Amino acid sequence: MAATTHTVTNQVPPLVGYDVFTADRALAEAVERHLDPALLDEARADLSGLGRSAGSAQAQEWGIQANENPPKLRTHDRYGNRVDEVEFHPAWHRLLGKGVAAGLTAAWSRPGGHVRRAAGFVVWSQVEAGHGCPLSMTHAAVPALRADPPLAAEWEPRLTSLVYDRELRPAAQKAGVLFGMGMTEKQGGSDVRANTTEARPLAEDGAYELRGHKWFCSAPMSDGFLVLAQAPGGLTCFLVPRVLADGTRNVFLIQRLKDKLGNRSNASSEVEFDGTWARRVGEEGRGVRTIIEMVAATRLDCVLGSTSLMRQAVAQAIHHCAYREAFGGRLVDKPLMRNVLADLALESEAATTLALRLAAAYDDGGAQERAFLRLAVPAAKYWVTKRCTPLVAEASECLGGNGYVEESGMPRLLRESPLNSVWEGAGNVQALDVLRALQREPEALNAFLQEVGRGRGADHRLDGAIKDLLAELADLEGVEARARRLVERMALVLQGSLLVRYAPAEVADAFCASRLGGDWGAAFGTLPHTLDLASVVERARPAA
Repeated sequence: MAATTHTVTNQVPPLVGYDVFTADRALAEAVERHLDPALLDEARADLSGLGRSAGSAQAQEWGIQANENPPKLRTHDRYGNRVDEVEFHPAWHRLLGKGVAAGLTAAWSRPGGHVRRAAGFVVWSQVEAGHGCPLSMTHAAVPALRADPPLAAEWEPRLTSLVYDRELRPAAQKAGVLFGMGMTEKQGGSDVRANTTEARPLAEDGAYELRGHKWFCSAPMSDGFLVLAQAPGGLTCFLVPRVLADGTRNVFLIQRLKDKLGNRSNASSEVEFDGTWARRVGEEGRGVRTIIEMVAATRLDCVLGSTSLMRQAVAQAIHHCAYREAFGGRLVDKPLMRNVLADLALESEAATTLALRLAAAYDDGGAQERAFLRLAVPAAKYWVTKRCTPLVAEASECLGGNGYVEESGMPRLLRESPLNSVWEGAGNVQALDVLRALQREPEALNAFLQEVGRGRGADHRLDGAIKDLLAELADLEGVEARARRLVERMALVLQGSLLVRYAPAEVADAFCASRLGGDWGAAFGTLPHTLDLASVVERARPAA
């Protein structure tokens, strides 16, 4: 029987049935800026198609289903045989299959691939973030495998395939494969040189037998894994196939799945190796150097993942406030709410602009761009991922009590928001990595400063911030205790330089006034009231 006590009014329609890519003007402009014009029409068509899928009711329902039905570990079959399989809800496979088909593991195999893939990753991750992990690991495995050209020739075509094949069988029989990674162990965490997993050489050249464990193994249902273990010559990188060439299962004992704060749809596991067959990647004793290219690529994906979460949170907040009325008018038109929304939009656009600039540097591939990435990636990973949680929390508050209710989708974004800051090296690890590059790789600092310097003269607040940063960089004595502050300033100055060159004047002005000029409070919504905040909000509004 229908309720007759009241009529529902002043409620916001769902943000559905729209193109997630074209509605994000900062992202669409970044793609246009960084891609060869000859690639633009095809790229826009592909990304817009993915954007329409991401904004569809069907895909959004898949995201809800995948999150509400987390993976299940099945260690044994009915007869007591170990099978070590992870079962996923069908929605998970649909999301992952769409991501593979959209080229989110294929950046290395096509022109402009990194920019196109980065934009697609930002778009598709807004549906549901958990399935992004195997997409990221598979994408990032390629540069590590290239340390062994014959191995890369064998595996790279499958890793960059647009075919999602979920069956566990020998990789040679599959049109497409997924990869995971296992580095950390119980006693070491980020200190991978404390690893104790042993690798014993076998008679076959390049083959080893592993015995040990991994405390965090990403995407345990994958076809292969890059892991670190102690060989006779020191810490070494290995490829561990899930299924051996003769069709038998490799020894890959999944002990349990992690019960995580967020990222519920994704399986993160603890695994044991006990006579596990592995193939060496690169030279013995150079495991960190071999796998570091994979780590760098996954760190960029952490930036992209946080960028995606922030964009979806901002889109939901502005959409809600554009329809919800209170105190005689729309929330979006209220000066104080407009200030909050504009502040959130600035943070999101700064992250998007920086993330796509990093992707473009990967596409360029030259020595100067590689040197730039050496500092810019850990600095961006530190800062953008740190900004994600407070932004999502503030965006949730824009929905009032509705934002605290699971059906709004905001709690899922909030639970997900700390993840990218923790994965692939938490904040201190990133800050220390920046210091290491500053002290050992002068070409990296030179490339970073050249990039920042391209914005000089456009805004006096940016010029002042660059001058202050140079003063800080001139004194690296005892710098570790202030490393976070230094890396934060590096990231902000880089974002400011990019925005004064590429963003509309009202966005660059507001960013420089608040983030670089000091006219900003300790919470979102404290921008100077004299700025053109209405234009900033309207630029970020999703047109549904």
